[in-house]
Amino acid sequence: MTNTVATLIAFAVYLTIMVIIGGMYMKRTQNTEDYFLGGRGLSGWVAALSAQASDMSGWLLMGLPGAVYAFGTGQCWIAVGLFIGTVLNWTIISGRLRRYTIKANNSLTLPEFFENRFRDEKRILLLVSSIVIAVFFLVYTASALAAGGKLFNSVFGIDYHIALAIGAVVILAYTFMGGFMAVCVTDFIQGTLMLVGLLAVPIIAIVVLGSGNISGILNDSGVAGGASSFLNAFNNDGQPLGAIEIISQLAWGLGYCGMPHILVRFMAVRDEKELKKSKVIAIVWVAISLVMAVVIGIVGRAFLFPTILGEAGAASTESVFIEMIKKVFMEHFSLPFIGGIFLCGILAAIMSTADSQLLVTASAVSKDIYKGVIKKDANEETVLNMSRIVVAAVAVIAFLIAWDPNSSIMGLVSNAWAGLGSAFGPIVLMSLFWKRTNLQGALAGMVSGGLTVIIWDYIPLMGGQTLGTATGLYSLLIGFAVSLLFIVVVSLCTKAPSEEIVKEFEEV
Repeated sequence: MTNTVATLIAFAVYLTIMVIIGGMYMKRTQNTEDYFLGGRGLSGWVAALSAQASDMSGWLLMGLPGAVYAFGTGQCWIAVGLFIGTVLNWTIISGRLRRYTIKANNSLTLPEFFENRFRDEKRILLLVSSIVIAVFFLVYTASALAAGGKLFNSVFGIDYHIALAIGAVVILAYTFMGGFMAVCVTDFIQGTLMLVGLLAVPIIAIVVLGSGNISGILNDSGVAGGASSFLNAFNNDGQPLGAIEIISQLAWGLGYCGMPHILVRFMAVRDEKELKKSKVIAIVWVAISLVMAVVIGIVGRAFLFPTILGEAGAASTESVFIEMIKKVFMEHFSLPFIGGIFLCGILAAIMSTADSQLLVTASAVSKDIYKGVIKKDANEETVLNMSRIVVAAVAVIAFLIAWDPNSSIMGLVSNAWAGLGSAFGPIVLMSLFWKRTNLQGALAGMVSGGLTVIIWDYIPLMGGQTLGTATGLYSLLIGFAVSLLFIVVVSLCTKAPSEEIVKEFEEV
């Protein structure tokens, strides 16, 4: 059996299992609460691993290792920021958000929670937040599909566009059928597979190389500034890291407060006891995963030498983990089926994010815009069918955005993360912890945060450069601060919340 055939069988088995799970849960999905929140019945393990797997995406196994491979451990500050953000998200936001969404008329989605929390009778918040989700999640989903295309292209030599279509079809199949529980159960499997791959592959590579040889090989590979600079967390591409660069990388952690596909897991956990269990599991998982992703970038630079990724004729630097798996299991040990299973771990990271984003976008459009604004008398069956139509439509549009094979996974994720984090992060925090926050403040914060990111990243205002390029500051940091400022100032300058809203806040 050739390496390619054995690997293909591993992929086929894995993808078939995912689709079967979707079919199983389709039979159990009776209404929109089942489809979007799984009837609030998630166990601690499933909630934790599905939240983190849907969070990390192909960025964890391709984007971050690729950045470390190319520029050195100075790229690790993003991982530090994300770890801090994960801890704060689970310890501060998760329990309160779960209680508040139940209290606020059993809200099933984040936009619906905002509407109920602030008694938005005109449904302006619902509409604006749903549009923000649809816009930025299209870009986010595209990043996951692009990662899938690069994976299939690198492993099987399949044309990128055909590979892109295969990944999109499989993800669409089980999300379309099974909804939230299918997504969470598949994400649980995928999160486990990701962790095993992150631990096993770099450890095997270190054993094969010999840990004492890594530094010398790094020097031979031509890393900027030599091995000592490459391994110095305060250097980047051979140059000292500035304070702005470190702050911008740490600022990634702010995004967690506003990620609907992560926050919805908190809302869906069975009870407070399970939530406490989830907290511990999620924090341990993310700590191990982020550390090992950085290790893959370092070890991969030495392990793959004399091949230098990113140069003419070689795969891109974002394929470092893929190339390591191929070299370990198809050259050193001749275990292509096992290698295929580990490559499925990368596919798992990609799929676990794309499926969650498809579902959240579907909920925003079908439940919040269609039923909430356009056709308020739509019944459960109609909304459920509309949700599945939207899942398919979003997948097609994201597929078109990801069509360019040169699109950067890191770049796409960065833009979407900043947009969602700035638009939703501050308002989630303030709605949960500041009772003076009102409807006008919430709307001002959401709009100002999202617009700031778009202006900062896309409009050339400084000699043909965007503000992001000119200053080096990550747009999430600026957008988050602007949104927070608008929420506070506008809330204080307008009418205080009603007694009913304040009473509900205090009860939560």
